Amino acid sequence: MAPSLVLAGARVVLPGGVVDGGRVAVEGTGIVAEAAQDAQVIDVTGHWLVPGFVDIHNHGGGGASFSGTPEQILTAIRTHRLHGTTTLVASTVTDEMDLLVRQAGLLSELAEQGDIAGIHFEGPFISPCRKGAHSEALLRDPDPAEVRKLIDAARGRAKMVTLATELPGGVDSVRLLAEHGVIAAIGHTDATYEQTVEAIDAGATVATHLFNAMPTLGHRAPGPIAALLEDERVTVELINDGTHLHPAALELAFHHAGAERVAFITDAMDAAGIGDGRYMLGPLEVEVSEGVARLVEGGSIAGSTLTLDRAFQRAVTVDGLSVPDAVTALSVNPARLLGLSDRIGSLEPGKDADLVLLDADFGIKGVLRRGEWVLAPQLP
Repeated sequence: MAPSLVLAGARVVLPGGVVDGGRVAVEGTGIVAEAAQDAQVIDVTGHWLVPGFVDIHNHGGGGASFSGTPEQILTAIRTHRLHGTTTLVASTVTDEMDLLVRQAGLLSELAEQGDIAGIHFEGPFISPCRKGAHSEALLRDPDPAEVRKLIDAARGRAKMVTLATELPGGVDSVRLLAEHGVIAAIGHTDATYEQTVEAIDAGATVATHLFNAMPTLGHRAPGPIAALLEDERVTVELINDGTHLHPAALELAFHHAGAERVAFITDAMDAAGIGDGRYMLGPLEVEVSEGVARLVEGGSIAGSTLTLDRAFQRAVTVDGLSVPDAVTALSVNPARLLGLSDRIGSLEPGKDADLVLLDADFGIKGVLRRGEWVLAPQLP
C-alpha cells in the first residue's frame, strides 16, 4: 500500500480550470479529498500538476514493440510511463491474420493484468492506396467475419479497429464494431467525403491520425478530412511531433473540431525513447534519422518516435494551446473514448492517482501512477 501523500503548491489543472498553489492528496492508489494527518507533503511550488496522459494509438517504444514478446511489451510500456503516459492502448500493425490473432491473445492477458487499457488493431483492413508503413501484400478487405475473428481473439479487450471503410465490407464492419462496443476508426483510407459520411452514420467515431494516410482536403472533392472535422460525433487523432503535421493543419483541426474532439496520440514505434537507428515495424524495416522514422524501402513515414510529454510541451510552447486545452486532448478526451472517465483523465477525488509533474517550461519532472512513483519527483 502506497503511503499517504500530498503534492502542494503547484498550478493544478482541474476540470473547472487552473488552481494556483493547489494541493492534490493521495491515499493508496487513488486521489482523495483530504489527506491523512501523517501524509508525506512534497512542496512542488513552481510546477504544474496535470492528469496522467492517455495514449490510444501506440505501437511501442524503448526498442520494443507491442507485436513482440511479453517482456518486450512491458519494456515499451515502461518507456512511455516514464514520459507521463499512465494509460496506454497497445496498437498492432498489419500482419498475417493468425499472427494477429495470437498477438491479440497475448495482449489481452496484459490488459487483464492492468498493464494496458486494451488493444487497437491498425490494419490489415486498410487501403493499399494509403497503406503508409503497412505491408501491401498482407492487406485485405474488412470482411465482418474476419473483423469479428480479431475482436473475439481479444477476449473483450479490443478497444479500436482502424478501417478503410470504403472497401467492400467496410460499412458493415463499422456496424459490427459498434454493436460490440469497439471503436470503429476511419484511417489509411481513400474514401470520398460521401463515403466517409456513410461510415460515420454507421457508427465510426474516430479519425485515425487525421490528415495522415488519407486524401488531402480539396475544394471540389473535400474527401474524408472535411467529413471527419465537421461531425460532432467524431474525435480526431493528431500526431503533434512537428513532422506529421504542419502547425497550420493542427490549428485547422482545433478550430473546426474544438479541443473537446481532439486526442493527441504518439503512433510511436520501437525507437520512441531510444533514438536513431534501424528498427522493424511489423515485417517492414524502418530507418530512424534525426528522430523521424521512415521505411527503408519507399521512404514513407513509419509511425513516430514521439512521447506524450513532448506532445504536451509542443502543444503549449509551439502551437499556443492553453494548458487546459492540452490536458483535454492528452487526458480527458482519450479517457472518455475508452469509457474510463470514471477512473482516469482528470484530477478528482475518487479517481486513480495518475498524475504528471511538469516544470515551468513544461518539462517532465515526475510521474505518479495509481499512487506509485514511476518517475520520482526531480526537484531543485
